[in-house]
Amino acid sequence: MLEIARYEAERRLSGSVIIAVGLAAFAALFIAITPEIIGEVDYEAMLEDLPPAFSSAFGLESFDSLAGILAGEFYTLGWILLMGLYMAYSAGSTIAGDVERDRMDMLLSNPVSRSSVVLEKYLSLFVPIVVVNVVVGAVIYVGAQVVDDPIPLFDVVAVHALSVPYLLCCAAIGLLASAAMEREGSAQRASMGVIFSLYMIEALVTETDFGWLGVVSPSRYFDTNDILVHGTYDLVGAVILLEASALLLVASLLVFQRRDI
Repeated sequence: MLEIARYEAERRLSGSVIIAVGLAAFAALFIAITPEIIGEVDYEAMLEDLPPAFSSAFGLESFDSLAGILAGEFYTLGWILLMGLYMAYSAGSTIAGDVERDRMDMLLSNPVSRSSVVLEKYLSLFVPIVVVNVVVGAVIYVGAQVVDDPIPLFDVVAVHALSVPYLLCCAAIGLLASAAMEREGSAQRASMGVIFSLYMIEALVTETDFGWLGVVSPSRYFDTNDILVHGTYDLVGAVILLEASALLLVASLLVFQRRDI
């Protein structure tokens, strides 16, 4: 039982560790240079001169603390954008990759259903989510203590825990593209394009009369500034992301069950 999930999880482990180490090193660099940046650059004055849409697009809200810089720079770029794109890209290969390489026929010749294949491949995507969150979260908490600008442990845990529904939603978008498309590359590009487009829509319409358009973007429901700067946690947003992930997963199951291979 869950043999497919275990096999796929093992395949993803090494890549997950590499991504985790890379992002951890990126976070450590941010932490190391932040005290000098805070002391020498008047970022608050700079933010006042920037257009609201630009500040919103890159999550620039507070640069007077390590937590604010991490929320506005590292987590906006490293988590909301890069990790979101990575999860969509990874999920884009789950079904389409096996179909394109004629491995899916062999897999389905075993006593497994199409729905179990889709579900277990999706479950394997928890590996990069868990590995990266644990490794990078630990580096950020310890690093903040080292530079004497500590971030509350609960806030660090919260920002990484609440990123899980967001990343699952991004992965579910990639999974649907993979279930619907015949070629792996097409599914990966399409899913990444959707994630990036939704991110930009939310970023650009937030401060306009068309802000309601951003309700379709997963990034609306995961705000790192709220967590690290203000200490508030959007649990409703997390539930919405989990519900969206479940709906996309069901859609992937239905699409793949009706698809010719």
